[in-house]
Amino acid sequence: MFDPKKIRNIAIIAHIDHGKTTLLDNLLKQSNIFRSNEKIPERAMDSYDQERERGITIFAKHTSVYYKNFKINIIDTPGHADFSGEVERVLGMVNCVLLLIDAQEGPMPQTRFVLSAALKLGLKPILVLNKIDRPHANPDQTLNQAFDLFLELGANDDQLDFSYIYASGSQGYAINNQKDEPKDLEPLFEMIIKACPPPPGNLDLPFLMQAATLNYDDYLGRLATGRILEGKIAKGDSVTRVDRNGNHSVHRITKIEGHLGLKKVELESAGAGDIVSLAGVTEIDIGDTLCAPDQIVQLPPITLAEPTVSIEISINSSPMVGRDGKHITMNKLRDRLNKEKRANISLKIEEIAERDDAIRVCGRGELHLAVLIEAMRREGYELSFSKPKVITKTIDGAVMEPMERVHVEVPEQYSGMVIEDLSKRKGEMRSLSTSEHGLTTLSFLVPTRGLMGYRNDFLTRTSGLGVLTSIFELFGPWKGDIVGRSRGVMIANSSGKANGYALFNLQDRGTLFVKNGDEVYEGMIVGEHSRENDLVVNATKAKQLTNIRAAGCDENIVLTPPRTFTLEQAIDYIEDDELAEVTPNFIRMHKQYLTEIERKRNGRKK
Repeated sequence: MFDPKKIRNIAIIAHIDHGKTTLLDNLLKQSNIFRSNEKIPERAMDSYDQERERGITIFAKHTSVYYKNFKINIIDTPGHADFSGEVERVLGMVNCVLLLIDAQEGPMPQTRFVLSAALKLGLKPILVLNKIDRPHANPDQTLNQAFDLFLELGANDDQLDFSYIYASGSQGYAINNQKDEPKDLEPLFEMIIKACPPPPGNLDLPFLMQAATLNYDDYLGRLATGRILEGKIAKGDSVTRVDRNGNHSVHRITKIEGHLGLKKVELESAGAGDIVSLAGVTEIDIGDTLCAPDQIVQLPPITLAEPTVSIEISINSSPMVGRDGKHITMNKLRDRLNKEKRANISLKIEEIAERDDAIRVCGRGELHLAVLIEAMRREGYELSFSKPKVITKTIDGAVMEPMERVHVEVPEQYSGMVIEDLSKRKGEMRSLSTSEHGLTTLSFLVPTRGLMGYRNDFLTRTSGLGVLTSIFELFGPWKGDIVGRSRGVMIANSSGKANGYALFNLQDRGTLFVKNGDEVYEGMIVGEHSRENDLVVNATKAKQLTNIRAAGCDENIVLTPPRTFTLEQAIDYIEDDELAEVTPNFIRMHKQYLTEIERKRNGRKK
């Protein structure tokens, strides 16, 4: 058991792609916790399969290393704005944060959010000016911008006197001054020991801890992770769980787990300042208090910022239901979503009044919701979901909607086009600057509704050279109607297999979403029309064969490859009267209200 004075608890926070996970890789390697012949994976802390595939951190994760006679507990946090709830709930476990800022890009929207959250908790950050080895890095300018951001966010005098260091996470070195010779990360380790305060807490006081995150083990059940605030705990000790409603229950600790590098290690005991996972407390939820049975305490609940968008998840209602997945009933979907609700408090999952065939899921953005749906489809679930809707508030009789701070970087020749696009979507430009390298930086305040479906158009309009990031800023007055998708869709009027002859004749009408041989059904969206209106088409029509042969009458069919959708693109694409159908291997879209098809069908019946 470590003396609290020899423990340092830090979280690494930053905007997406500013180098948190890469820096942490080298911190682990240089702490000498691995064997000399041990294979260390790249981005070692991104253990979740979607994290590796998407190249982003989704869940906050814990590790610890030893430096000299100190134990340093490190939490790696997500950098994407949609997962900012993960950052909010772990900052209470640490006593200091490493704020990474790209020395070329400078502070970005998520930098602002995570720094604001840390400052409000009274934490004093250590600023790491990362990627100083990049060709156009300007660490001096970035340092000035960071100081201005501290001032803007209301940092106190002590927080404004922050420590800073220059680093290259990919090259594995840190230096105190730009003229120093780069060697390794020892200067950063030294700064952490010096600038990060030890955790408060007394080993002699009664045990006290709050569950900040949850894990699940098939054999142990739920494991509550958090920092021990006071006292100590040993395997077999009894603790009292106090839930958010003040209800008490007594449990016996069956296992204590800590972290060392990439491995979990079993501990016989732990004390104040340690970040550990405790097994044996059944049905524990995030924010619950664990305390000594003879000293009942209830800590304030963990509160997160509210979600801004919602979707409705229902069963797969298409004719192809059950062909691909194994969980297709509403009861199965409801059980899975309720399980997610208990472990992930940054998602809000609620029943819909007067509807038992759908559940509303609220989150921070399309990617936040897409990660949950992707996890479910990989577990064998089939489901449908609706177009995301923003969550509004009524303040003093006025309807308020979520607004996002948008940061755009584009080559100068595309800036006018982006300004025009975002202005049509009710965006207000806040700043514009162009560097000597011809790169224009724009800042906007845009309604969340205005960004839905725009990111794909943005990449197309800027030839893939633009960068657009956004983060929730505030609730502002309702901006009125906003332009949506500019083109209609092509809707199949019959079921069967898509035919090459039919698709060849349809591809002149727009962009196809299916290829020859794909299964389609009545009402399924098979392409995007080149005009504003929807078009009902026959994608299964085959060429009529005759017994008359004539030279040169056969057409050479050449089909353009169809447009395929990722889950996030499907969420962005669908309109209010459409649903996206998700199975383990397919993403399809169909009309929710098939008015034109139903009208034709009724006409045939008459």
